[in-house]
Amino acid sequence: MKTGSRSTVIGAMFLTATSAIGPGFLTQTTLFTVSLGAAFAFAIVVSVLIDIAVQLNVWRVIGVSGRRAQELGNLVAPRLGTTMAALLFAGGLVFTVGNVAGTGLGTSAMLGLDPRLGAALSAVVAIGIFLGKRAGVALDRVVIVLGSMVILLTGYVAITSDPPVGSALHNVVLPAHVDFLVILTLIGGTIGGYITYSGPHRLLDSGVSGPREVRTINLASVGGILITGLMRVVLFLAVLGVVAGGARLDPANPTASAFEQAAGEFGLRAFGLVLWAGAIASVVGAAYTTVSFVTSRTKTSDGTRTVLIVLFIAVATVIYLALGTAPARLLVFAGAFNGVLLPLGVGVLLWVAWQRADLLRGHRYPRWLLWLGGAAWLLTVYLAVRSIVGLL
Repeated sequence: MKTGSRSTVIGAMFLTATSAIGPGFLTQTTLFTVSLGAAFAFAIVVSVLIDIAVQLNVWRVIGVSGRRAQELGNLVAPRLGTTMAALLFAGGLVFTVGNVAGTGLGTSAMLGLDPRLGAALSAVVAIGIFLGKRAGVALDRVVIVLGSMVILLTGYVAITSDPPVGSALHNVVLPAHVDFLVILTLIGGTIGGYITYSGPHRLLDSGVSGPREVRTINLASVGGILITGLMRVVLFLAVLGVVAGGARLDPANPTASAFEQAAGEFGLRAFGLVLWAGAIASVVGAAYTTVSFVTSRTKTSDGTRTVLIVLFIAVATVIYLALGTAPARLLVFAGAFNGVLLPLGVGVLLWVAWQRADLLRGHRYPRWLLWLGGAAWLLTVYLAVRSIVGLL
């Protein structure tokens, strides 16, 4: 693999991972660790395996076909891809508002800034990433740096909290408790909505596509999930060490409480940096991927795409500044949109793999991978039903 291609692949992997590692990811992982203890290790491992099964199919179909997900949707059925794009846009915008709010909370914990000022400054930083002449290269490098920073800082806190690693490993094989709903929730939080498509769309825009690139596509799809899983594991261990020692976390901000109790004042500042880095990376990933769903890779100019990304981030920031907080009710609805989009989008791509060989440019799709993806797809359907029921 050439150096340029290697950096592109790594960038796509980290874009997928950092798109998932937002404020919700941090809070969700902390709360599940508190409720399940060491048994949460089993849920993490199972969710990672299922995520890999889904992503191997999503990346391969998009990468081999050389078409974005919504383009394939419109080729499967009229306006199907347009419906996918509408769902993703609605969910992506609302979650970006939430992640902008997360950047404000991160700068507040890290530097003591007013959250609104911190969010506004963070939005300027996010927009600046896309304004350079080599925006694609900048995007790859930024998400790699942010993702690495989040993992390293959380890893340090995990070491200082002295978690019971042996108990966690034991529960991977023989869990004291299995919560299937927790596993499904982790799946939705890791590959739901725009996150599923961020990496493969980035590869397409970098010129990596076609049957000859299958090996690279497979490597990137698995790598993105493993990076996300690594972050989930180190955060789990950090929190586990704190709660196993008998400490009680502040319910108002459990993750910050865990970091502070594990590493004191430094831990609190580290939490602020982790929250900010995860939130701004999610803002960047959501903006990039959402705009990729409403533009054409071949017909839309780079300048137009940049303008739309900048406007997307700016609008999300204005909404947050006007409301003063993340719109909790809208976040619930956005979660439902993501829950519906996941099985719809994956179903479309599996249909292409099964019935539309003409779109795969002569690639012979492995049946074992198709069956594996089908089994994982059934779980995403169940997840969608749960999301809809949760709104009723």
